[in-house]
Amino acid sequence: MKKNKNKKVPLVSIILNCYNSAKFLKKSINSVISQKYKNWELIIFDNCSTDNTKLEISKFSKNTKIKYFKSKKFCSLYNARNLAIKKSKGSLITFLDADDWWLKNKLTKQVQFIQKNKHFNVIYSNIFIFDEIKNKTSLFSKEKLYNGNITQSLLNNFKMPILTTMIKKKIFVKNKFNEKYNIIGDFDLFLRLSLNEKILSTQKPLAYYRVHEKNMTRKKINLNIDELEHWFKINKKKKCSKIAI
Repeated sequence: MKKNKNKKVPLVSIILNCYNSAKFLKKSINSVISQKYKNWELIIFDNCSTDNTKLEISKFSKNTKIKYFKSKKFCSLYNARNLAIKKSKGSLITFLDADDWWLKNKLTKQVQFIQKNKHFNVIYSNIFIFDEIKNKTSLFSKEKLYNGNITQSLLNNFKMPILTTMIKKKIFVKNKFNEKYNIIGDFDLFLRLSLNEKILSTQKPLAYYRVHEKNMTRKKINLNIDELEHWFKINKKKKCSKIAI
C-alpha cells in the first residue's frame, strides 16, 4: 500500500511568552523558523514590554505563521501563558521562552514520538545548558530522565524543562497554569498532570536553556523559595495520600 503523501500532520502551537526580551528574540524565533517540521504556528505573547521587543518581532512580520499579541496589562508569567494558550489553534502545545532556543529537529522528533505513543498526552526531553556568563555548554541531565508515573521522581528532583514539553491541547481544557505563581508554575502544573498522566521522555537533548544574569529564578531567588514553600504547604494535606511530600 502506498503511503498517503497528503496525510495531514498535526498543527503545533508554540507559546513564546516575553517581557523586555529584545536582546534574545532573534535567536529564539529563528530557531522556530528553522524547524524541519513546518506545520506550526508561533504565538508570541508580549507582557507589556517597555524595550524594543515589539520592534524585534516586527522584523518577522512577513511570516504569517508568527502571531503577535500584547497584553492589555502586565500580569504574572503563568497568567500570560494561559492567555497565550487561548490564542492557539494547534492540537499540540509547546513552550519556548524568549531567551532559549531549539535544535532544528525538535518538533519533528517530538511529533513522531507522540504519534507512535498515542496513549500518552505529555512528553519532554533533555536539554543543553548554555551558561552565557562562563560561555560553556553542558548537558542538563546525564542520568536517564523519568518515564511513566513520575510524580515522586519530580518531587525528589525536578527534571522536566518546560521548553522541551509537548502537550496535547485537550489537556488544557481541565488544567491551567496557576496564575498566582511567577516562577514555579510549570513545576506546579507538571506535578498535577503527573498524578493522572503517564509522562514519557527522550534522553536526547532538543533545546538550549540560556543561563544569564537576568534569569528570573536568579534575579528573584527569594520569591522562588517563597512560592515553593507555599506550594508544599497547600499541597501536603491534599496529596499526601498519593505522594510523599
